[in-house]
Amino acid sequence: MTETPAPSGTVAHPELLAIYVNDHIASAAGGIELVTRMIGAHKGSSYEAGLRQLLDELRQEKTDLTATARSLGLPVRQYKQVAVWIAEKASRLKLNGHVLSRSPLSSLVEFEFLASAVRGKRSGFETLRIAAEVDPRIDKVLLDSLIDQANRQFEWATDVRREVAAQVFGGDPAAVADADTDA
Repeated sequence: MTETPAPSGTVAHPELLAIYVNDHIASAAGGIELVTRMIGAHKGSSYEAGLRQLLDELRQEKTDLTATARSLGLPVRQYKQVAVWIAEKASRLKLNGHVLSRSPLSSLVEFEFLASAVRGKRSGFETLRIAAEVDPRIDKVLLDSLIDQANRQFEWATDVRREVAAQVFGGDPAAVADADTDA
């Protein structure tokens, strides 16, 4: 790959940024599918309201990422979103000890994945925020807000993941939270 200098006031390697932003838009689409399914599985539980809020935020984040791509003149690749949608559907076929019913392990794995995905999403927002330093078309204020939101989402998903782990296997989720503050 040859390095072509980017015009002044724009990001270097816009072709790579197009791939990167599209990957994050596709990931947002997958997150929306996962959280929608999780809402159905946790209807009436103490987790439903948090999942609904997360779903609304994920939809807005996908809209924000799409708008960012368009403001940069980057194409939005629908095929990536379709591929992630299919992958999310296929992930439901995992072996979890139950064939015809939902395993308690399913909730734990989903919340673990959700917490990890939120952390990855936050990294993506941070990367775009870094790029915003050289390209004024990228909204710094929006990205700062999305980073803060992802931090809050991660804390919530982590707390829930710990609760669900204790429900599935026993133990005290506060023991790990206490260890976090010691580090």
